[in-house]
Amino acid sequence: MSSPPTTSQRWDAPCTRSTRWHTDGVTVTSRSRERVAAPSSLPGVDVSTLTRGLYSTDASLYRVVPEGVAVPRDTDELAALVDAALAAHMPITLRGAGTSCAGNAIGPGIVIDVARHLTAIDHLDADARTAVVQPGVVQDVLSRQAQRDGLRFGPDPSTFSRCTIGGMIGNNACGPRALGYGRTSDNVLALDIITGTGERLTVDSRRDARASDSPTLRALHTLVMANLGLIRTQFGRFGRQVSGYSLEWLLPENGFDVAKFLAGTEGTLGIITGATVRLVADAPAKTMLALGYPTMPEAADAMPAILPFHPTAVEGMDARIVDVVRRSLGEDAVPPLPQGAGWVFVELVGDDPQEIAARAAALVTASGCLEGWIVEDPAIATSLWKIRSDGAGLAGVSLERPAYAGWEDAAVPPEKLGAYLRDFDALLERHGLHGLPYGHFGDGCVHCRIDFPLTQEDDGAARYRAFIEDAADLAASFGGSMSGEHGDGRARSELLGRMYSPEALALFAAIKHLFDPDNLLNPGVLVDPRPLDADLRAPQVRRSPLFRADPQFVEDVHRCTGVGKCVSASLSGVMCPSWQATHEEKDSTRGRARILQEMINGTLVTDGWRSAEVHEALDLCLSCKGCSRDCPTGTDMAAYKSRVQYESFKGRLRPLDHYSMGWLPRWGRLVSSIPLLPHLANFFMQTPGLSTLVKKAAGVDTHRGMPRFASGSRRAAARKEFDGRPGTKGEVVLWVDSFSDAFAGDHVATMAAVLIANGWTPRLLERKACCGLTWITTGQLDGAARELRNATDVLHPYAARGIKIVGTEPSCLAVWKSDAAELVPDDPRVGEVAAAVMTLAEFLAHDPTFEVPDLSGHTIVAQPHCHEASVMGWDAEAKLLAATGATVVKVKGCCGLAGNHGMIAGHYDFSKAVFATNLEPALDAAGPDAIVLADGFSCRTQLEDLRGLQALTFAQVLAAHTH
Repeated sequence: MSSPPTTSQRWDAPCTRSTRWHTDGVTVTSRSRERVAAPSSLPGVDVSTLTRGLYSTDASLYRVVPEGVAVPRDTDELAALVDAALAAHMPITLRGAGTSCAGNAIGPGIVIDVARHLTAIDHLDADARTAVVQPGVVQDVLSRQAQRDGLRFGPDPSTFSRCTIGGMIGNNACGPRALGYGRTSDNVLALDIITGTGERLTVDSRRDARASDSPTLRALHTLVMANLGLIRTQFGRFGRQVSGYSLEWLLPENGFDVAKFLAGTEGTLGIITGATVRLVADAPAKTMLALGYPTMPEAADAMPAILPFHPTAVEGMDARIVDVVRRSLGEDAVPPLPQGAGWVFVELVGDDPQEIAARAAALVTASGCLEGWIVEDPAIATSLWKIRSDGAGLAGVSLERPAYAGWEDAAVPPEKLGAYLRDFDALLERHGLHGLPYGHFGDGCVHCRIDFPLTQEDDGAARYRAFIEDAADLAASFGGSMSGEHGDGRARSELLGRMYSPEALALFAAIKHLFDPDNLLNPGVLVDPRPLDADLRAPQVRRSPLFRADPQFVEDVHRCTGVGKCVSASLSGVMCPSWQATHEEKDSTRGRARILQEMINGTLVTDGWRSAEVHEALDLCLSCKGCSRDCPTGTDMAAYKSRVQYESFKGRLRPLDHYSMGWLPRWGRLVSSIPLLPHLANFFMQTPGLSTLVKKAAGVDTHRGMPRFASGSRRAAARKEFDGRPGTKGEVVLWVDSFSDAFAGDHVATMAAVLIANGWTPRLLERKACCGLTWITTGQLDGAARELRNATDVLHPYAARGIKIVGTEPSCLAVWKSDAAELVPDDPRVGEVAAAVMTLAEFLAHDPTFEVPDLSGHTIVAQPHCHEASVMGWDAEAKLLAATGATVVKVKGCCGLAGNHGMIAGHYDFSKAVFATNLEPALDAAGPDAIVLADGFSCRTQLEDLRGLQALTFAQVLAAHTH
């Protein structure tokens, strides 16, 4: 194992450096002390390479490998761990969801993850509108529980589905509706913390901290009283001035509010063990306004005219973001917009709809816009807000070069925002950089991912520093803040001297010394900061041999920025079913990407493609491709896993399941081609005892049931019965996949019958045409390419004649839409086949004479195959099923089998856990009379194996209810 990085080494040896700060009435000397214990000796600390790699970065540009990671199970364990670390003089960084864009959730000593277990809402008082929570409670979880009483937690960052209350307090998070509900600091009432001296403090905004007998708080009050003039002139100048310590809360006129002051201190003054927060009620009346301006700066110029109307949110963007959404998601993703090339979306809320309407009309008149709309239709309002949210997610991957955080959330007083944006665009141009600015214009806060050449050029880090320094000076010249909501962290702490005086920085240091004299709490942040260009992750990539050998793979793996949608508390799509089942960081898309990034870096994970840490992280990846669709950056972990398997086993013996299930189409064709062999195979596979031996030999989990082989090829049987039956609408190729061809079931014949009943002439192929899916999922990419080339030879003549190709297995259809072009990049015919293949529902949805059966009164529990939902979408099925009149319950997430994954020895319990996450609860809620629909072979197999259910395909549902 390689030695820890420099940031850890600075704590390994006795520190000979001492630092002195001077401020009015106080002289502070800090001297870090010698380490007295190893990380592994601390209670519950994991020092494995895998875990250290998982926590080496957050959603920022920075990489700091910790010496260990702890995941305390309750607050008592948390307190004991903090005490032990402080006694050992071990640095401590508290981490919530790890979505920090500034590098304030990583550290050189012990990283403590509170998001795994410290998730209790201890008390929710609807009458008092307060909640007492542990630091790992997710914002969305708290808000959903509070909604039962008509309440919510006000601040709502874009990461609301996974960011923790503790993390929000650390960064003083805001979100788009801070105008209406305030920053996190405005919503904090009380905090329980452990300081760097080990002192337990409870600070409460509702009680006078000046009466406390705490020596820390008494000294803090003395320090504040000695610096009143400095604090009053430099702090609290505008709402989004959140850089540094928010000392304005400690002024006498603000009641010496230590609880609110601690919000935004980024874990440098205390470890939060509990919090009491304020809840708010949404006003019943709400409306949205969309205002168009010639440019985004001109839209920003309108803030002084808009803000007097007391909006809850004012979001700004321009045509650059809109074009990104249109290019990435299609024309339908962008609804009509008011005239202009810069837009502001405004939200107004209140108790009286008539008052809201009058205020909205007056705002449009006063705004000076080219065109303004009052959007009364909630659906249209949602689609407009979605432009902003989608554009924000796509901004990092929509430029010619990768775009990064770094200068991510600077803020200026709103009345100066237009001028700042003009100068900011000029600054980007002067440095030869590009970005997509957008933001919370009502607060003067601007987000921008920028294409810093961190991996493209040897001087990338130097160019990064040069721009950041100039950008900091620009923001400071407008009276702005280095950070407007994400905190300073490693990205901006060094820049605080550009907006604060030396005396203010000395005051920060003095306060830090009071709470944390040995600089053990999140060192390198805010006080005595690390240089902003130290510990940058991306430039280190240039030293990797893989960067020179395959720069595209390296860039793809680094698409993951760590924003963590894959670890959301509430599942909104397919991603990430393994994390939903285990809640382990290593089983998330982000965690796997981090280990692959560490593999590329090579200093921690050192054995390349064959590293044990890489294979452990990828073991429970279902290859569902959910991340390729749901991840804002388009991270495709299924593709990366296939590549790792390919490189790892190149020229070596593979695991047994790669030969058995990876070659399953080959075995299926062999069995079905020899008379009596299917019966013999079924005898061995279904007979107790013999079945166990077969499973062990094939690398299949012995708890699994085995599917039954059909008596001969289903494709051949259907071809004999249905091929060429004349219809009036023309020909359609029925492409039978290897699973449907080899295993028992009548859905091939049923699909042919449905096509015939609707006037089509089905054509069934004489030659096999395998997409190579099982070769792909087991990393046998050469074999997959061979299968795809053969299938292209078979299918392309039909595609070239304009004949549509309807597939029987959605996962095989998805191969053409995703992997095929990458595996066979030199054959233009692949794209033509991909354009011709479709599901039965997609085919029938384009048939103007097709009529769905009446299923009124029925409930359908529909489990889309992961690849279908992730790659092709399920819109056609949803549209046709809705037209039947049935109540349709679409299951979110994976069934848990996922092709061969759930069959592999050792995966059974995990497969059941994934099944129990979404599909099983949906079945239980729907009841025994529900129709269960699953087009995927693996989904039907899972349902039969775990529930004894015979799920129907879409074709079988149509056939069973058509008279």
